[in-house]
Amino acid sequence: MIAEIISIGDEITSGQRLDTNSQWISQQLGDLGIQVIYHSTVADSLPANVEVFQIALNRANLIICTGGLGPTADDLTRVAIAEAMGVELYHDPDSFEHIESLFAKRNRPMPEQNKIQADFPKGTIPIFNRNGSAPGIYLEKADGLTSTYLMAFPGVPAELKEMFEEFARPKLSEILGDGRKIIVHKPIRCFGIGESDLESKLPDLIKRGRDPQVGITASAATITLRISAEGKTDTECHEKIDETEKVIRAHLGDIVFGVDDDQLEDVVTRELKNRKQTLAIAEVGTGGFLSNRFSTADRNGEVFVGGWIARNTDAIRRLSQIEIPIERTAEQLAIEVRQKLGSDYAIAIDAFPDDENDELQIAIATEQETVSAKKPFAGHPSILLPRAAKQAMNQLRLWLLKNIEF
Repeated sequence: MIAEIISIGDEITSGQRLDTNSQWISQQLGDLGIQVIYHSTVADSLPANVEVFQIALNRANLIICTGGLGPTADDLTRVAIAEAMGVELYHDPDSFEHIESLFAKRNRPMPEQNKIQADFPKGTIPIFNRNGSAPGIYLEKADGLTSTYLMAFPGVPAELKEMFEEFARPKLSEILGDGRKIIVHKPIRCFGIGESDLESKLPDLIKRGRDPQVGITASAATITLRISAEGKTDTECHEKIDETEKVIRAHLGDIVFGVDDDQLEDVVTRELKNRKQTLAIAEVGTGGFLSNRFSTADRNGEVFVGGWIARNTDAIRRLSQIEIPIERTAEQLAIEVRQKLGSDYAIAIDAFPDDENDELQIAIATEQETVSAKKPFAGHPSILLPRAAKQAMNQLRLWLLKNIEF
């Protein structure tokens, strides 16, 4: 089954509102084993709406749309579907009675314009909306051996979700019957390598048409490999995923740091918690970003004990009350903050270099020794801060894994 989701509204196409409805619907369809191939977004224009529905009806077996079912002049979904199908609208008395009852319960007269919410394209049936005045629209159309299903829901998220659970989920389960597939996803989190370099280490794994499918995305210097498997049971899907995950780990080794929703700070925090060890931080260039990440991951303060934050080296020297040679700033800060706060480990990040051709100094201190490294400092300005923090977290992760110098 090929599915398409259509979002309708000027507020979405203009960028004034984020389309979270399509994201949520895609997730629900994935849980039902339905693959979403197309997402379409269209403004409140009747010709554009008609065109979008005509295209969808020709290329998808399942179309789910949200928005445009209100009573105002820019609510065009019912008319657009009717024109796309080449049919007239009909008035549904039961829907009209329900809309009237909603206004009566609120002790408000029903505006004349709300009557149009009980109009539906011929050949469709209403989808009951328990808590709103905008019923949904359902179309089931058979063309030879192929069937097409269209469901239109209001754009109000609470109403959409309730109507999906009450109508769409059981209806789709009935349509899919015993042939229903299950789709399971598992993200594998990686750090410390570029996207193209990582792909080159995974021969044929990212290839389209593979089962399970492996997708690759990069965000703020973290690379995610998303394994997606289809099968008749959860067990079948997980067996496919486990096999592919083993291949990924064999090829990437310590580049893989976690799965599912893991972030680097979660992995490091868990490991230190298991060891009953603590961490302090001194940061200049990252200005508190690293401390914030560990504070979020360690809400009870079992691991992250605190640290020093400054926006320039002079300020952090005054905090530490020592004179630090410029070439050893990160090392000395790591030593000092660890000793002052009595932690097992300390991370220090020096000031960001002025020239992107220079390198960023990062250090880790333990009771036994202090090690440091200079990391490349280049890329789009938006990624420099999270990348620097993740480089520091990753170096401690590798140290904990192997106790190796970096």
